[in-house]
Amino acid sequence: MIYEHPLAYVLGLEGIALMRAYTGEHGREFVEARLAEIRKLIDDDSLAGAAVEVARVDTVAGYRIWSQTYDGPNSAFDLDEPFIREVVGALPAGDALDAGCGTGRLAAYLAGRGHRVRGVDSSPDMLERARQRVPQAEFLLGDLSSLPVPDESVDLVVCSLALTHVPELGPVLAEFARVVRPGGQVVIADIHPEGVARGVVPPVRLPGGQPARVATYRHLVGDYLRAALAAGLQVRRCEEPLHPPGQPGERTDAPGPWDVWPWALYGLAPEAAHAAVAGTPSMLFWHLRR
Repeated sequence: MIYEHPLAYVLGLEGIALMRAYTGEHGREFVEARLAEIRKLIDDDSLAGAAVEVARVDTVAGYRIWSQTYDGPNSAFDLDEPFIREVVGALPAGDALDAGCGTGRLAAYLAGRGHRVRGVDSSPDMLERARQRVPQAEFLLGDLSSLPVPDESVDLVVCSLALTHVPELGPVLAEFARVVRPGGQVVIADIHPEGVARGVVPPVRLPGGQPARVATYRHLVGDYLRAALAAGLQVRRCEEPLHPPGQPGERTDAPGPWDVWPWALYGLAPEAAHAAVAGTPSMLFWHLRR
């Protein structure tokens, strides 16, 4: 079980903001405002008993539930699709694998570009939706660390919003290198490890209403690089786009419903949240080649 306390989260944001002030990004007035806000938050009785016990579920169980609402709205799609379209749009049509295909969002794009598409996912519920969405593609049940795809059978592997859900990157990157032909491309997009550290972890409600998070792992940028190089993949490009400027939330007096944590929690201390998030990466993108 995960113990999620909104006060603890907001105090964590305050701490990150104060650390950035300590290195010179903010001055005395900002620091004093943060300390005063911390005292006020600690004295707020409405936050004292707002903690929630949250289950951690694997991807099969989690995506069985999330498959019903996965396609929207999902703000991560606005972040990963421009990069994927930029890279894939410059490649010729061929045999493509959508690894961790989910409901077939990227498989549909690849098919529209003229690729012969296979999709692999560990969630039968996601695959069912993908088959309805992209009937011309082939969708297979399988794990990313043991893809049901022959050696050197694809020209392109695309994998988005999936690798934060695998405990080890090495076996997965080795599988990508195995199935892609020499000279083939691998395109990866996922939540940046700094985002995972701030709680960007998918929420779901279990059938009984109990809150749960899909198992998520924080892989550092170097972890991706080491796994790619060990698999014999060459780095063509690595991008870490930053969060757009602006406040991450408007001030509120309540933590909001659990389902929109941590985003709703930003409003309890918007200045601290802005200072904690500003200038940090939102996503991690890789373009690799075998």
